[in-house]
Amino acid sequence: MNTYLDSLTEEIKEYFKILSPEFPEWLFEYINTPEMQRISKISMNCGTDYTKIFNIKNWYSNLDHSIGVALIIWHFTHDKKQTLSGLFHDIATPTFKHCIDFMNGDTENQESTEERTELIIKNSKQIMSLLKRDNISLKEISDYHIYPIADNDTPKLSADRFEYTFSSGLNFFRVWNLNDIRECYNNVKVLKNEDNILELGFTDKTICEKYISIVSKLWPQWLTDEDRTVMQFIADIVKSMNVIGKISIDDLYKYSEKEIISKILNCGDNYIETAFKNFQNATSVEKFDSPQSDKYCINIKGKKRYVIPLVETYTGTFRINSVSKTAHNAIDEYFKYKQTEYTGFNFDFKPYSFK
Repeated sequence: MNTYLDSLTEEIKEYFKILSPEFPEWLFEYINTPEMQRISKISMNCGTDYTKIFNIKNWYSNLDHSIGVALIIWHFTHDKKQTLSGLFHDIATPTFKHCIDFMNGDTENQESTEERTELIIKNSKQIMSLLKRDNISLKEISDYHIYPIADNDTPKLSADRFEYTFSSGLNFFRVWNLNDIRECYNNVKVLKNEDNILELGFTDKTICEKYISIVSKLWPQWLTDEDRTVMQFIADIVKSMNVIGKISIDDLYKYSEKEIISKILNCGDNYIETAFKNFQNATSVEKFDSPQSDKYCINIKGKKRYVIPLVETYTGTFRINSVSKTAHNAIDEYFKYKQTEYTGFNFDFKPYSFK
């Protein structure tokens, strides 16, 4: 068995078997390239692993997520090009993942770091050699947005959106168990949506309602004061390290999260080092009524992540919220979620900026 699979927990091995009962052996050569192995050292938790505010016990890497996406695409399409596009969709993910989108001011879309995808693949001798052998062009796999099963716009259901809601709910928030994932996933097929475009959807209204009832517990988790504040703080620390010349933007595509943290804690700038130690030891996030001058204080909004899946009925294919009051109410309740205007920490830190 491949060493990558050997390294997984039994739960994740079983989870991957649900996504694709047979693991496509041809994927391993692509998985084992340095560019893909790099993202095995990046957590899907966007920096929340490194503070006491969150009690995260399970490591799930960006590589794990990418493979999960690839397995979903393979299961429904058995198309190598689409599957590879899913595998590579996060190959340009920087250290701390979407925290760097926050650093770039892209807190609500979180897409600012995707531009390096094609360049990283193109500069990989191993990947390009494998693609040439398999008669696949760079353009066919470097943009997964061209394949609607792999990716599409919110609130449609895609392999990417499906995978991170399953894996986050299984590994971190424990709202899923393997039996529920299996029941929901096995009810999914490729349908045509209202725009006559292929999209993953459900074939049973009751199971789709169950999916919504579980996954809607996750959606607010990605908007909490804790999540947004942690991500913005890491963004501000990395920005400050960049300002003083201790971290370059290219370093975020070279070093692991642990290596970057080591650079932060040993940067020689006492203000940055102390702030990051305070962050590591913090156990809560503060809510403020107004901007604070003597504490770390931010005012940002996060990305709203949700899905409104298709469901196939006797009379046609519809969005679940149009045929289910239960699903409609769950989705509507999420839309009412309000984010705190000012949040922060009970210690002072103001990020450096270029003069």
